[in-house]
Formats: sequence, structure tokens, C-alpha cells
Amino acid sequence: MQSRSLPDGSRGHDALTIGLIGLAHATSHFFHMLLPPMFPWLIDAFGLGYSQLGLLVSVFFVVSGTGQALAGFLVDRVGARPILYVAMLCFATAGAAAAMASGYSGLMVAAALAGLGNAPFHPVDFTILNKRVSQARLGHAFSVHGISGNLGWAFAPIFLLGVTTATGSWRAAYGAAALVPLAVLAVLVWQRRAVDDRLGSWAPSVEPRGQPASAVPEHPMAFLRLPSVWLCFSFFFWTTVTLSAVQSFAGPALMISYGLPKAWSSMLVTGYMICGALGMLLGGFLAVRAERLERVIAASLLTCGALLVVVGFGWVQGIAAAWLVILAGLGSGLAGPSRDMLIKRAAPPGATGRVYGTVYSGLDLGFALAAPVLGALMDRGQPLAIFLVGAGALVVGVASAAWVGRGVGGGRARPAAKMA
Repeated sequence: MQSRSLPDGSRGHDALTIGLIGLAHATSHFFHMLLPPMFPWLIDAFGLGYSQLGLLVSVFFVVSGTGQALAGFLVDRVGARPILYVAMLCFATAGAAAAMASGYSGLMVAAALAGLGNAPFHPVDFTILNKRVSQARLGHAFSVHGISGNLGWAFAPIFLLGVTTATGSWRAAYGAAALVPLAVLAVLVWQRRAVDDRLGSWAPSVEPRGQPASAVPEHPMAFLRLPSVWLCFSFFFWTTVTLSAVQSFAGPALMISYGLPKAWSSMLVTGYMICGALGMLLGGFLAVRAERLERVIAASLLTCGALLVVVGFGWVQGIAAAWLVILAGLGSGLAGPSRDMLIKRAAPPGATGRVYGTVYSGLDLGFALAAPVLGALMDRGQPLAIFLVGAGALVVGVASAAWVGRGVGGGRARPAAKMA
């Protein structure tokens, strides 16, 4: 089905655009997990410690975070679609580099290339969604966007471990991973009209109230003066500390502390992300109905944190601890769509790419700084501490979301037709 046969603003057009962006977003999250699921194999192959592995994660997110803030300006200037194509090529190159790595430096190169590919994704995705999806369906678009990211995280361990088991080679798994973004790129080029943000919004342009058409435009950096932008940045930073704990170290931590079987520890992230996807599905409905978005975020994340505290203090044993970590993903997922709607409200007109690029770079910074710290805790024989650190970070993140809600009118969801 060609996208040009679907009129802008129609249900079919919206579904196609949402689906394509979801597919691209899943691919970016797949490459977040290019290295962590294979840590046991990389330790055996190159004799690495957890601190070194954590540094690989940091390299990915330092490159991604630095590039993401800059990519927001580039998206606003040249458009999102061509940058999306280049990102897919970077991912394919990263997979090939990992497959050919002969040591730690080779893995560093792969991590940097994957980070470069990941850099533009949030400004690209949200620019296309905000411009090409009708306002009434944006809450569901954000929900699908979050779900697709979680499914990308969930699928990566299954794919990499499956190919490794079938072939007996982790290098073959990385070679196969390099083909994934090439296939996605082919689909995006085929349905290129549906992701062309330069076609303009489906809705007519309206001048902001009280601002004459001849008003002098604001400086491109003016949005940085908004406290809500930096509070959103803070929210992403702290909640990502928790995500880093689960993605990179929860499996090995439970294996060390609770004697969790290796198969369970390898698939823990998949379970957490699947629960997160289910939470985001429900969270999409909450995001378009809730009167105070920050309350949805607080209730969801504090529940997630409480489950991690139970695991961190060793109040359960064995498989039960793994199930509590997996269920914590549900609370994390429920908060996702409300979070994205709150950020949309904080973004001034015409600065979507810049705001999302800046705010989501908090996610990259959180991963970059948390990974080596958490890896050091593992190397020092304190694996359960990572869950307590993750729970504490969620509390700070909830406080940031509460301040954002106050700054953009109490977090009340405005009627969809009036959203900027």
C-alpha cells in the first residue's frame, strides 16, 4: 500500500506514519542493546571486567547525548527524514564493526557508531509525529512510540542470544544484527511520503494568540531559558539511572546474589521491557484522559521503585526477585506516554526538534554516567545496591515531573485540538 493514496489526517495515514516511526524507534532501541546482552560472551572472549563493560555503555550514550542535542537543531533546519536514513546506515555499520572487533578498542568503535546512529532519533521521531499525525491521535502515537522502543529492547536479547546459540558464534549474531537496520531502511524509503515532515502539518497553521504576524522571531536558543525544559531534562536523567541498572546489570546482579540461572538473567531485560510495553499501551489512554499528568507519572514510577526496593533489600528470594524486577517494568511503562505529552506542552511552537533533542539528551547522560558507577558497584561485590540506587533515582525523577506539571499549567491535559 502506497502512502500517497492515504489523505493527510486520515486514520489510515496516521496509522501508517505511527507504524513506520514505531519500527524505526524499535530499531534504535535494539541497538541500545547491541552490547549488554552479550556481556558474558565478551567477558569470556576478551577478559573484560564490569567497569570496562559499563564504559562501553557510556561511550554509546556520550556520543548519542552529544549528538542528540545538536541533531535537534539540524532536524529543525533540514528536516527529519534524511537524518533518519543516515541513522539507519550508522546502525548497520555499528553491527558490522562489532562482528569484526578484535578487542576492547573494536567494541569501543562499535559502541560509538551505534551511539551516532541513535543520536537523532527522538528529535526525528517526535518532529514527524507532531507534524504528520492528527492531534486527536497524538496520545496514542506517543504510546505506540514508547511501546515500540520497549519491544526493540526486548527483542535484542532474544535475537542476539538466539543467533549465538544457533551458530555458536557471537560474531555471527552481530553480523545478523547489521542486516536489521538495512531492512528497516528499505521500508522507510518505500513509504517515504508518510515520514516526510517537510510536507507540513495535517492541520492549518495558526498564528499564536496575541502575537502579530510581523513579530520578530525568537532566538533559536531562547527555549533554553524555559525552566520546564531543564526539569524535563532532569526527569530523563534520573529515571534513566534506573533503566541503566536494569538493562545492563540486573541480570548479573540477580545471578550473583540469588543464584538466578544464566538463562533467566539473560532474558530479564526482555521480561521488563515487555511489561513496560504493556504499561505504555495502557498509559496511552491515561495520557489523553488524565487531568494531571504528573500524578500519573508519580504513581507509576513510585510503584516501580517500591518493587526495586524489595529486591534490593533481599526481602524475596530466587525467581521471585526476578519476577518483581520484571513487574517493575509495568510501572515504568505506564508513565511513558504522560511523560511525552508533558514534554510536548513544554515545547514552544517551532522548537519541537530542539526541545526533544535537549530533553532526551538527559536520557543519554543518565546512561553515560550511571553505567560505570553501577559497574563499579558490581566489581566491588555490591550487586543488590544497583536496585536501591535505581529506586532512589526514581524518587528524584518524580519530583522533577511534579515541577514540570506546575510549570505548564498543573499538567492538565488540554483538549487535543488546542495543543500546539
